[in-house]
Amino acid sequence: MQIALLAVDGLFDSGLTAVLDILATANALRAETGVEAAFHVVPVGVGDSVTTHHGMRLAVTPLADMDRALDLVIMSAVGFRPPDQVIDAVRGHAALEWVTNFHNQGIPLAAACSGTFFLAEAGVLDGVTATTSWWLGRAFRSRYPRVDLDESCTTADDQRVLTAGAAFAHIDLALAIVRRQSPALATLVARYLLIDDRPTQAIYAIPAALAAQDPIVLAFERWLRDHLAEPLRLSRAAQHIGVSERTLQRATSAALGFSPVEFAQEVRLDHALFLLRTTRMSTEVIANAVGYQSASTLRGLIKRRRGVGVGDLR
Repeated sequence: MQIALLAVDGLFDSGLTAVLDILATANALRAETGVEAAFHVVPVGVGDSVTTHHGMRLAVTPLADMDRALDLVIMSAVGFRPPDQVIDAVRGHAALEWVTNFHNQGIPLAAACSGTFFLAEAGVLDGVTATTSWWLGRAFRSRYPRVDLDESCTTADDQRVLTAGAAFAHIDLALAIVRRQSPALATLVARYLLIDDRPTQAIYAIPAALAAQDPIVLAFERWLRDHLAEPLRLSRAAQHIGVSERTLQRATSAALGFSPVEFAQEVRLDHALFLLRTTRMSTEVIANAVGYQSASTLRGLIKRRRGVGVGDLR
């Protein structure tokens, strides 16, 4: 499998190395699962070198000199930056033309974290289900409304485009590439490298961090935390904040990508998980403290939304 890793100045160092190391591990282990094809990865760029986020110089093959047929192009991410700086980094970037050309040639594309912004900026994610870092969701959704964004999932595979979430989801991205060739090999690589299964980013998302992106949602989050044990009444919350229910619905949808009720569940689960990890309170008492009538309801929500059991948290 011929893979080009499209590197840019300021790229996220460990994102690059995670992909390279996992695919190299897959090559080393492929004989154990009977996989014959190897993963050949070549770093490419607009010029002949790039400087990483931490100042290391990486020699790359200039895209203009590429003479091999490619099976996949992986777009690199830039180092950790606020959303507005991510957009500034990708806007008008010289790599965008190459991304578009690869897509028009039918070559599959992949990216994780802020690398997904390059794909979206090039227009190749329009109408595609994709993901990105959970905390970049609002900026992504605002700039690229034609993309079907689901930042709750760790990876989104739309056949021609494979995307993954926050920075260290480059690990999941690389495993997904291996899994496309051999699920057994991907499992073996994960076991050798002690990589956990992370089907969703929701377990890492911080409700307060998401809420801070919008003053209405922030006020709603604070109201929720003051009324965790009470039944959720959106009309009362909206009245306290000083907006209509419809405005509250619009604000949470724009900032978070889901409804006020779904956000309320995240806030309640966030506090429940904190209590489970830091106290000896029973699950029943914790359930009541965050507004649920029974421990079984809380257990079910934790399993569905976080992918773990209560016992795993204690």
